[in-house]
Amino acid sequence: MLTSSQLSQLLEKTRKIAEEVGTFIEKERLHFSMDRVEHKGFNDLVSYVDKEAEKQLVAQLQSIFPEAGFITEEGTNTTRGAEYDWVIDPLDGTTNFIHGLPVFAVSIGLMERGEVVLGVVYEVNRKECFHAYKGGGAFCNDSRLHVSKAPKLSDSLISTGFPYYQFDLIDRYLATMKLVMQCSHGLRRLGSAAVDLCYVAAGRTEGYFEYNLNSYDVAAGVLLVQEAGGKVTDFAGGNDFIFGRQVVATNLFIHEELLGLLAINWNESA
Repeated sequence: MLTSSQLSQLLEKTRKIAEEVGTFIEKERLHFSMDRVEHKGFNDLVSYVDKEAEKQLVAQLQSIFPEAGFITEEGTNTTRGAEYDWVIDPLDGTTNFIHGLPVFAVSIGLMERGEVVLGVVYEVNRKECFHAYKGGGAFCNDSRLHVSKAPKLSDSLISTGFPYYQFDLIDRYLATMKLVMQCSHGLRRLGSAAVDLCYVAAGRTEGYFEYNLNSYDVAAGVLLVQEAGGKVTDFAGGNDFIFGRQVVATNLFIHEELLGLLAINWNESA
């Protein structure tokens, strides 16, 4: 088991790696062309930037902590570790990146026996490095993060993600979004789950919910929310939010209220 001192040292090295790769992504965006986009599936886009960024991350993370395996979006390295795994999204918000919309990030989580113990999200455009390790608090660059103190959903701004493939649940999701819009300050869609989670941790929004997610979308961000004083569950209020493909993250105060709205149109079979 990694000690707090070891996690702190690993975190500093991971921050530097995330920022270096973020600088690479930023430079590539300046001359990026749409003809260099590939399709992994319907509306599931990838570019050489995603792939090269992931290669850089894997190589550097392997050098600082060779005991760990990898869970990666682009499959650069899929060797799982005995106790530890890096969970990597090299460019969360690829569609934003491709279209020139300024919300995309490098997301790196470290799992120890299935639990996230370290997380770094580097939002490239604002040069904001969100980072945390278990028990050490959450930070943006050098500033401590705390979730919002808004007590009710009616005082809250909520973010989500829109389905872009597998539309079989879209009517249920649209009905849920309608309810949230009517009961809050509004609903936002930023296009990066990692950034959405960081903004809950930073108190910029009070809550976030989305389904059809992958572990690399959320691993780092959920730790940031938890370390900033927030709460993270799946739609049913349980703990299956890393691999369960759905997440609800809030400032804690509005959590049950938001889960109640989700329950109106959602159930465990979704």
